Amino acid sequence: MKDLNNRVAVVTGAGSGIGRALAKALAEKGCRLALSDVNEMGLAETAAACSETEVRTYLLDVADRDAIYAHADQVASDFGAVNLIINNAGVALSASVREMTDEDFKWVMDIDFWGVAHGTRAFLPHLIASGDGHVVNISSVFGLIGVPRQSAYNSAKFAVRGFTEALRQEMKLEKQPVAVSCVHPGGIRTNIANSARMGLSDNAEALKAGFDKLAMTTPEKAAATIVKGIMKDESRILVGPDAWGIEALNRLLGASYQPLVERFSRKNLYI
Repeated sequence: MKDLNNRVAVVTGAGSGIGRALAKALAEKGCRLALSDVNEMGLAETAAACSETEVRTYLLDVADRDAIYAHADQVASDFGAVNLIINNAGVALSASVREMTDEDFKWVMDIDFWGVAHGTRAFLPHLIASGDGHVVNISSVFGLIGVPRQSAYNSAKFAVRGFTEALRQEMKLEKQPVAVSCVHPGGIRTNIANSARMGLSDNAEALKAGFDKLAMTTPEKAAATIVKGIMKDESRILVGPDAWGIEALNRLLGASYQPLVERFSRKNLYI
């Protein structure tokens, strides 16, 4: 997809953060936008910032499988085609395996994994029909390495990575006109930490402050990197210098990265 002008792009979680920045970056490239979120006010603000192009907004809970499939059909009907789906909506949880509740674990998986999987599967027929489609799924650097107190988030993001990498190969083997990219952002200056659920033993305020210090990349820079990766058909899009560092660490050390993460976590997570 070398030219994004007049392509129909779908972005979930578009009410803030990376989703809003992606909507603005895609609008600048001439995309027609189908934007969704559970936050109606945030969604309206994003749409207003993209007024130079055609924009339609949709209230959508990506944890609702049937709603996602209905949404895909509605977008295709509204725009006549769909070229790009960016499954971006996500939430976070900080809790140990021992203390997290089943409800919180399911909450993360329903949004961060099943939201991505259902979003991909719902839109895939429309992308194929367009003759020039692209699936972009947002994983994380936590889809590259495991981190203490992030087992639920790790589970979802590792699953997104495996699902997306398998899909890319399937599209190539089946000679379908759909490119597939998996995005691994590092620390991005968004509200995800402030809206995260916390375990009973977590010092929430200290953890949120710590995340803010580690967030190295603005949403706007993240969006620019992602859009560039889409246009270059990159299979894996790393966002931020920390993402590149973690990728290199993983490749260099394999499973031996874990003692380094334990040392870092002792200072920054077990506080």
